Amino acid sequence: MRSSLFVASLLATVAVAGGIHAQSAPAPKAAAPAASDKAEIGDFGVDLAGRDTSVKPGDDFFDYANGNWYKATVIPEDRSSYGMFHKLQDRSLEQTRTILDAAAARPGDKIGTYYTSFMDEAGANAKGATPVKPWLDAIKAAPDKTALAVEMARLQRQGVGGFIRMGVGQDDKAPDTYVVSVSQGGIGLPDRDYYLKDDAKLAAVRTAYQAYLAKMLTLAGEPNAEARAAAVVAMETAIANAHWTRVESRDADKTYNKWTAADFTAKAPGFPWAPFMQTMGVANRPAYIVAQPSALTGEAKAYAAAPLAVLKDFAMLRVLRSYAPYLSNAFDQTNFAFYGTTLSGTPQQQARWKRGVTLVSDGMGEAIGEQYVAKYFPPESKAAADALVKNVIAAMGDRLAKLEWMAPETKAKAQAKLAAFTPKIGYPDKWRDYSALQIRPGDLVGNVARANAFEYDHDLAKLGQPIDRGEWFMTPMTINAYANPTMNEIVFPAAILQPPFFDPKADPAVNYGGIGAVIGHEISHHFDDQGRKYDATGKLTDWWTPQDVTRFKAFTDALVKQYDAYEPLPGQHIQGGLTLGENIADLAGLTVALDAYHKSLGGKPAPVIDGTTGDQRFYYGWAGVWRSKQREAALRQALLSDPHSPGHQRVLTVRNLDPWYAAFNVKPADALYLAPANRIRIW
Repeated sequence: MRSSLFVASLLATVAVAGGIHAQSAPAPKAAAPAASDKAEIGDFGVDLAGRDTSVKPGDDFFDYANGNWYKATVIPEDRSSYGMFHKLQDRSLEQTRTILDAAAARPGDKIGTYYTSFMDEAGANAKGATPVKPWLDAIKAAPDKTALAVEMARLQRQGVGGFIRMGVGQDDKAPDTYVVSVSQGGIGLPDRDYYLKDDAKLAAVRTAYQAYLAKMLTLAGEPNAEARAAAVVAMETAIANAHWTRVESRDADKTYNKWTAADFTAKAPGFPWAPFMQTMGVANRPAYIVAQPSALTGEAKAYAAAPLAVLKDFAMLRVLRSYAPYLSNAFDQTNFAFYGTTLSGTPQQQARWKRGVTLVSDGMGEAIGEQYVAKYFPPESKAAADALVKNVIAAMGDRLAKLEWMAPETKAKAQAKLAAFTPKIGYPDKWRDYSALQIRPGDLVGNVARANAFEYDHDLAKLGQPIDRGEWFMTPMTINAYANPTMNEIVFPAAILQPPFFDPKADPAVNYGGIGAVIGHEISHHFDDQGRKYDATGKLTDWWTPQDVTRFKAFTDALVKQYDAYEPLPGQHIQGGLTLGENIADLAGLTVALDAYHKSLGGKPAPVIDGTTGDQRFYYGWAGVWRSKQREAALRQALLSDPHSPGHQRVLTVRNLDPWYAAFNVKPADALYLAPANRIRIW
């Protein structure tokens, strides 16, 4: 269970010469930036012109701090949403493109060859579906459901969406051990609600989904496509009925269920588990961690009940969907028309070069990392970020020490957990070795399949090995951050350590409100409603007193209720239970970052800059990070499936912080005002 700061189609993009071997990563020598003492944004790190001062801060702090920006911003045609994350993402894409273009100009360069194979649009169009025809033929030739499951497993290892999801990770209750994890899968829409909820908008999506499946079958030359697509949707609906909700699936205790190999056949009969697992390379392991046992039972039942022909169509459609971006335009555009436009409201697909950058990033994520940090991540940025992290961790320690509701014995263990934190800043200490990955000129589908298999085999090889505590699950070019409870670590890739999140030349208050609150967010994930269940060693265990759990739950129940009340779309509210962990982290992150900022002043008053106080600049920094705008379809999808609240409501977290009221003179008559007794103060 890793909690990230932001979930969306964020791109981690990389490139480097072929045959790179793992090596120790020296401190990179970054190109010197242009000399300037001025912040990149505004006079001190905040775009004050983006405010809408006709709105009272206490009525809607998002609109007050970001309203003019919001009104002036037009979401690009190739995006479903736009905000500061996307602005940085665009910068990362452009930076990486220059490296990829240079690699493509060097004969035999592995990264360049991969990128070039994708950029050959004419070649992809000429081949049509031919590159995946052997896979489709193998599916159609399967004589029975066992043979079909074996074929699906073989394809799953190459990146084709599967019936059952499998992976390798740390055992939550034995974090020094790798284990196979198994979880629900088998649906093509984002969430069970898309199949089951009685809602006109979702019903329209279901109709469009069935039409999309029919068109994909037709493009593949299959007859009677409409009826066959309907049968696949019916089967997926049966699977969706068995799926756990996203709220249920985020409970670390409920999703830890240890099974033996024999348990799968006994508890989820109807699916050929043994041959499937043999082909997946995970047969006869001492244990497996099953996330949603009843869902697996239901999926196996659906597999047993479905006619072989329907299962074959399901498998073929999974191939076509997974590899549509690498086939001819007919497949690619049909796939985008549904998943990009219908589901997310995005009018047009991204330029091919952007998609190529993304592809290379997904396949060879760290191969470019050393070059990227050397070129774009100055050592002074890493040093300043390291200092910020230490200050925010110290502020969290001070908060823990002063808690009145937590028992002393629990406090001591919490402090030990905090002291054991591993912050990872910028880039890994050792780069991945991609020398065994074969990339061939003119073989796009083959390159994608081999890259996917390479990644799967990399994870499979962990079984039985010591935990790699230096591993990163994001590349240095990723605009995101994450907390990993089984590693007891927080991770901040280089690319996020840029304006508006962090600018060494900005006023410190802005940096603490931006990257400081982000750092606090990730730290506090280790103490949110799920992260708190892991101890200092990363083990899922019950280390709080029952009284502490009860008191903590009273706070979190109130936070769920607060967010349940927000209604970003008519009739569609935020799911406070789904977004609880992120909302806790936002609240705690802001709280400890403000403490850290105040402490950094060394007892001196904060300067007044352009008529703004230090605390005001701190909150502007927070609001600036969450400047964002979404298309209606994308917002609807996020409200159903994203564990993060929309940016607008993330900004409104400030209404729980006492200092915000003083900073902006918020009064009881203001819309966001909460009486002191109703402000949620967990940490």
